This record gives sequence, structure tokens and C-alpha cells, in this order.
Amino acid sequence: MNRRDLIKLSSCAVAAASAPVFAAPPTSPEPGAAVSRWDVLELTFAGPSAGNPFLDVSLSATFRQINRALTVEGFYDGNGTYKIRFMPDAPGAWSWSTTSNAPQLHGRSGAFQCVAPAAGNRGPVSVRDGYHFSYADSSPYVECGTTCYAWAFQPETTQRQTLATLAASPFNKLRMCLFPKWYQHNHKEPPQYPFPRSGDVNDYSIFNTAYFQHFDRLIAALLQINVQADLILFHPYDKWGYQAMPAAVDDRYLRYVIARFSAYRNVWWSLANEFDLMKSKTTADWDRYARILGEYDAFDRLRSIHYSHYQYEYARGWCTHAGIQDSRMQLGAQWRSDWGKPVVFDECRYEGNIASRWGNISGDAMTRRFWQAAAQGCYCGHGETYLDPDDILWWSHGGVLHGSSPAKIAFLRRLLEETIAIGPGPIGFTNFADDPMAARRANGSVLFYYFDEHQPAEGTFALPDGKTYTAEYIDTLALTRTPLPGDYSGNAQVKLPGTPWGSLWFREKGLA
Repeated sequence: MNRRDLIKLSSCAVAAASAPVFAAPPTSPEPGAAVSRWDVLELTFAGPSAGNPFLDVSLSATFRQINRALTVEGFYDGNGTYKIRFMPDAPGAWSWSTTSNAPQLHGRSGAFQCVAPAAGNRGPVSVRDGYHFSYADSSPYVECGTTCYAWAFQPETTQRQTLATLAASPFNKLRMCLFPKWYQHNHKEPPQYPFPRSGDVNDYSIFNTAYFQHFDRLIAALLQINVQADLILFHPYDKWGYQAMPAAVDDRYLRYVIARFSAYRNVWWSLANEFDLMKSKTTADWDRYARILGEYDAFDRLRSIHYSHYQYEYARGWCTHAGIQDSRMQLGAQWRSDWGKPVVFDECRYEGNIASRWGNISGDAMTRRFWQAAAQGCYCGHGETYLDPDDILWWSHGGVLHGSSPAKIAFLRRLLEETIAIGPGPIGFTNFADDPMAARRANGSVLFYYFDEHQPAEGTFALPDGKTYTAEYIDTLALTRTPLPGDYSGNAQVKLPGTPWGSLWFREKGLA
């Protein structure tokens, strides 16, 4: 690899734990330096700056390992600088070569060695066993998301506060908008815009690179604390024109953000927040956006779309999972079966006290939704909308959490993570005829029932043949775990406390 051909080689997805939150990603000064598996290899080149490089210059690179070849698009980052980002997913020797209509960018080539990942790098998340998720190293990922739509547009002090709050919370996925938001409790101009703007007119021919560089830093900061960045690509809550851009601009925007962000292993794509409220877009538009994601995202990141009134057809092949807005939690198991993929209740109302009914449920009601989802083999998302003297609401701005549900959700997440990997085989689900609120993990080695508002003082539970279990009663609000005496098998009769919001867990005897 010629030194003048490669200006910078970066392993830029993960910064040292002690680094400042918004520090630039670390770089490797010498070309050919090793790159950790699932980190970001960043190639930086000097190229033409005359005219409009965003429109005039095309750049891509093909990365090869033995008989594999993956092609990714590059992007212009301003000031005559072009970048290509790639995530190597297999150890060993890789080579690369560029293709461009600019002579100084065409035909560059080089090689690097992909080495074992650093501690804590488990790779990207993908679908596991049809209905669940895991990291690339096969360790299970129990999705536990929250929402801060417009945190990227807040003062830096608030952004840092958001990251610190997330790091101490149970939440391992964050829904966030790439475009600024204009909505209740959020009526202010962002500090910068994605395109140059004069008055009310956007220059859609140019991307504001500083705007997108800021998202680079935020995505990398989320990765430092092991939080997935669920990037919302379009939304209707807009006064700047981004929800109704020309089709060619939509497509160019999508290709730009894919080129820029897809190599980060913690990125997920959400095509839209409440897509059905964006009246300027047609079904054909959404189909085209989905095709663009499939064609240009070489890393096959998780993909979904979010609705308001009209549910999307989540059985469609481009969706890796269903990211739904609905509080009919009892339908989760049926939807999961109908669509044949993971179901995530990304939005099922928020804990808070604002006037809108979608944002004033109690912390216990929020917790209940997480348990209802889990008991049907599904996942749930959190949000918080408590009134604040400075009008900083977590659901939009981030900052700090005030509600009671995060600690109770953390309790459930620990239980799920403790049991999800126990036993051989895939994670399954049993829709018991006499009680649909029951789930099974790992071939019946762990089963649990969630009683919801019911308060049985006794019950009979049909356990799998040939297995003997111990039992534990969980108070989901008091956060207590009480072992029940004896062993259980067959049609097991169990004495219970007779209080609501309880959960009964059976574990195959002898499991660690």
C-alpha cells in the first residue's frame, strides 16, 4: 500500500473508555495497521474540491477476502476530503481498491489485517432464532430501548448528561432522529441544519458536513456505552421542508447516511417515525427507500419502520423486525407468529404527566407493558415525558430520567439476560391455551408466567414431560424474588401470594 494513496487508516468505532465523550475517534498513524474485527476502517483521501463534489464525484471501494467481495460507497466530508468506511467482519488479510470518476481517487488500493476484537466488542446485533436478537459473537442481546428523538440538537451539556444517564440505565437502544424535530415541547431551531439554508430555502445540492460529523461523534459515544443507535431517517414533525424533499434528494440523502454511518456496528435503521403521517410520500416511495437500504448497506443492519394509525406490512422481506407503535400488548404473540420475525413495541405510550394521553401513564403502567411484551416473546420500548421547568423532556431532549419505571425495567432485563442463554437449542415461545401470558426459553428449561392484574392464590401449571423444576415468585413492582419450596413437574400445583403484578418462574432443576 502506497503511503500517498492512503492518508489515514482508522479503527474509529470504539474509543478508549477514558477518552472524552466527544473526542475524535482514534486513528492509526501508519498505513497497514491492524484493524479489530467489527471496528470501523476509515480510508481518507484528498480529492477535487471545485464545483460541487456532492453531485459531481462518485467514489466506492471493493473490499476482498479470499472469495468474498463487498462494495461500499464513499462520501465527501468537505474541504477536499473524501472518506470510505468499512467494517471487517472476519479475521485475516483483506485488500481494497477504489473506483471513482475522479482520476486522483480512482484505482487506489491497499491491504490490512483484521485481528481479534477488543474486550467488550461483541459485534453488531442481528436476528437470532427467528424472533430474538444476538451479537455477532453469538451472545444474546435482550433489546431494551428508549427514545430521545431530538437529543442530537440540544446543548452539549444536555447531550453529555444524556449519555451519562444512558450509561447508568437499563436501556441498550436509543431511538433518535437524523432530522431536527418541531413538535410540542420542542419548538426551537436546531444549532445547525443538514443542508445550507438561506431564509426558508434549503440548498439540497450540498450536505452540511459539520451536521453529519456531529452524528459521527454521537454514534461513537453511544457505542462506548454499549447502546445501539436506532437512526430514524424520516419523520413528519418538521417545519424546514425535510419531510417533502424531491425524490432525488431523498435518495441522495439515504445513500449519504448509509455511506457515512452503516459501518458503525451499533447502527440500526428506522425508515421513519410515523410514516403514514407523511402525506407527500407514497407507498412507492417507501418501497424505493427500502430498496436503497438493501442495495447500499453492505453490512445488512437491522431495519424497520414506525407508524401512527395504519400499521405497516411487517411481513415484508426488507424488514428485519417489526418496530411498532401500539399499546395493544396482548396482540404481540399473534403478530410475532403472523410476521415471522421479532416484534419490538418501540412506542407503547410514555411514563409522564403531560396533557397528551400518550405521555401520561404511570411508571408501573410502563413497567407492565415491558412484562406483557416479554411474556409473549416480544420486546418493549420506554419513553418518559414528565413536565420540566426548563421544558427538557427525556422523550425528545434527553437529559436525566425522573420516572420510577427504569429501575423496574432493569430488574426485568436482568432476569431475561440471566435465563435467555440457559439450556440447549433456540429460544422458543409457548402460547399456552389456558393462559396466553406465558413464555418459554431454551427448550423448556426456563418458563415463566406473568399474571398481570390477576391475583391467584394458587394455580396448576402444565410443565414439560420428563423435567423437574424449581420455582420462584417475582413481585414485578416491589422487585423481590422469593424461592418457593419443593420441586415441580407435570401438572404442578403451586401456592401463590394472591397479589397482582406477579410472575412465576420455573427453572429446570440442576441448572446453574
